[in-house]
Amino acid sequence: MDILAAGRIARTGLIAQRTRLNVTATNIANAHVTRTLEGGPYRAKNVVLRAVPLVPGSSLRKVEVYAIKDDPSPFKEVYDPGHPDADARGIVKYPNVDVITEMVELLSAGRAYEANLNVLTTSKSMFLKTLDLLK
Repeated sequence: MDILAAGRIARTGLIAQRTRLNVTATNIANAHVTRTLEGGPYRAKNVVLRAVPLVPGSSLRKVEVYAIKDDPSPFKEVYDPGHPDADARGIVKYPNVDVITEMVELLSAGRAYEANLNVLTTSKSMFLKTLDLLK
């Protein structure tokens, strides 16, 4: 195995987890937005990750962001006839963001980011020790 492969794999993990953190933070920030520029409430986003070969033909896999997709679950409907975005029946559609689920996603992505950072730090340390041995 290439001595730098672990670092390259961990780097892709850091990028993927940073994307998860950013998308999750965006979902939480927009949890109560009932009117977007496109019209209608904010729709939650989900990050889809996939494993791909580190180099063509390799059994080593790196992670990459495959897509950021809209969550297809329905909007939350709340009866609030005084709300400016209420329809004729007094129903307001709120984003399909579950803040508790998003907080769990935030913790999960944060821990995965930290794990990838530890791999990167350890592989760097091993590489430097190997260089010292070769002197």
